[in-house]
Amino acid sequence: MVKRFAFAVPGDLATPTGGYGYDRRMMAELGEIGWQADLVNLGEGFPWPDAAARAEAEARLLAVPKGRIIVVDGLALGVLPEAAARLAGRNPLIALVHHPLALEWGLSAEQTEGLRVSERLALASVQGVVVTSPATARLVAADYAVPAERITVASPGSDPMPIAQGSRDGVVRLLSVGAIVPRKGFDVLISALATLTDLSWHLTIAGDRTRDSHAAARLDADIARHGLGDRIAAPGAVSPQRLAALYAEADVFALASHFEGYGMAYAEAIAHGLPVIGTNAGAIPDTVAPDAGLLVASGDIPAFATALRHVIGDADLRRRLAAAARAAAPQLPAWQHSAAIFARALEMLA
Repeated sequence: MVKRFAFAVPGDLATPTGGYGYDRRMMAELGEIGWQADLVNLGEGFPWPDAAARAEAEARLLAVPKGRIIVVDGLALGVLPEAAARLAGRNPLIALVHHPLALEWGLSAEQTEGLRVSERLALASVQGVVVTSPATARLVAADYAVPAERITVASPGSDPMPIAQGSRDGVVRLLSVGAIVPRKGFDVLISALATLTDLSWHLTIAGDRTRDSHAAARLDADIARHGLGDRIAAPGAVSPQRLAALYAEADVFALASHFEGYGMAYAEAIAHGLPVIGTNAGAIPDTVAPDAGLLVASGDIPAFATALRHVIGDADLRRRLAAAARAAAPQLPAWQHSAAIFARALEMLA
């Protein structure tokens, strides 16, 4: 028997980010094991909806048949505490928290506090919370007062990937994948690379440039200011075929995130057998095996530059890290396993 639930997301499900990618794949995998997801588009503007967008999102949630389980992506639910309270006695409610909204980078102190209060109120009205990593589970329990027994960890899955072959021209190819938003730390990455012009490298940044126009403009300005236009390409979101080609020719994955609730791009790099240079923020240490990369404190430009110098300049080190990444790849979670865990959270409320 097919069981139905509503999956509510803000905006276009096809948006090229890790969070939306998780939502798409999880819906598909749950469908394979008997859970049909009815997509509810909550509209645009999240996590900063105006009054009209907020009212429309609430109306769409209240249009879900009474008694049907609703899973709401945290990007929206965290700023809809009133809607969550109204739904609490009407529909079983699960919050899907990729990472707490207040941990987005570049917010003012007032914005951070407002999001923390709003999300805490919203989570108080739900019957279950699905998070994408043990690190996020700890945060939600400690900072948002969600009882541990209500929290389910369903990490993003990974598919088997072809192992990267690397460059063949003596230039170390660096790859960075992520939406161009402040949290991804591209300013740190560019500033670190600006100190390494004596080494032979080229960086490609593949990620949506439309999410934050100011961040995209700053990225371009940083590249120009350091005179790195011939060494760094930032083409925006690319097709799956182009991304596969970028992974195939890459030697190193580098991303200086200030926080990750899981880090799907890091996991994808490991799946391709790439050495990782990243930070120890959030769940990244849980995602990147200790001997498969070099992780430094977030925001530490000199430390990030040192890690880059070691890996770009030492072919033997790159080979050792790549071998460890290849060994770690089979241990990454499988989507089918993660969907089974997610399904158990649904079953508890069915």
